[in-house]
Amino acid sequence: MSKQRVLNFLGLAMRAGRVVAGESLVIEAIRMKKVKLVFLASDSGVNTYKKVTDKAKFYGVKVIDLFTSDELSQAIGKSRKVLAVSNERLTARLIDLCQ
Repeated sequence: MSKQRVLNFLGLAMRAGRVVAGESLVIEAIRMKKVKLVFLASDSGVNTYKKVTDKAKFYGVKVIDLFTSDELSQAIGKSRKVLAVSNERLTARLIDLCQ
């Protein structure tokens, strides 16, 4: 897995308008079953980490926590610790790239 390749693809998804960014928006998207993949910063707070992972586990959403908040923020151009991808094809491609 190439971290930079995943981050570049995440930036492409952001430009395509297929990324939900921010903790509350991501949790709402998980609840509404609009996302199947969540990127959670490895350096996020304990409460944020627990809240997002618990909600994702309940709804069967995959969580990837391989990146720091700086890496995720740089990839999408906004300062965020939690991101979700709302397109199925982009989700499948990002999961493939992360393995």
